[in-house]
Amino acid sequence: MNLEFIDPFIKSTLNVLQIMAQTDATPGQPVVKSDHKANGDVTGIIGMIGEQAKVSLSITFTAPAILSITSNMLGETIEVLDETAFDAVGEITNMITGGSKKLLAEKGYKFDLSSPSVIAGKDHIIIHQLKAPIVIIPFSTDAGDFFLEICSLCLYDCG
Repeated sequence: MNLEFIDPFIKSTLNVLQIMAQTDATPGQPVVKSDHKANGDVTGIIGMIGEQAKVSLSITFTAPAILSITSNMLGETIEVLDETAFDAVGEITNMITGGSKKLLAEKGYKFDLSSPSVIAGKDHIIIHQLKAPIVIIPFSTDAGDFFLEICSLCLYDCG
């Protein structure tokens, strides 16, 4: 997977968190993930299907990160991982893929999106249904870390 394809997901993630949660995040170096273990406590996962490629995207938040982000989004202090935080993860996942879809459309890619699913719990696993490498990008915020995973299967003409 080339960085030109990953970059819209990074840009969309930074944009969504800044606009919706007044949260600055710093992306780390993308690497290929070798297992299915989540690096956090709550994960949103969504599929993107197009003629050129299929993508499975997940975003996993540590508890401190998502509690801070959710608090910022709602303008009230959220201290417990519950339905409020889980709903925020689903919304963030949806907004990131929507923004990525728009940026990828500018490069000639067209996608339909599935509905996001949310998985929570210590040591949960993330299964991307595509048989392709998973690229993980770590992000850091003042409150904690989160991790974006992109699993993409190019069907044709993906550069």
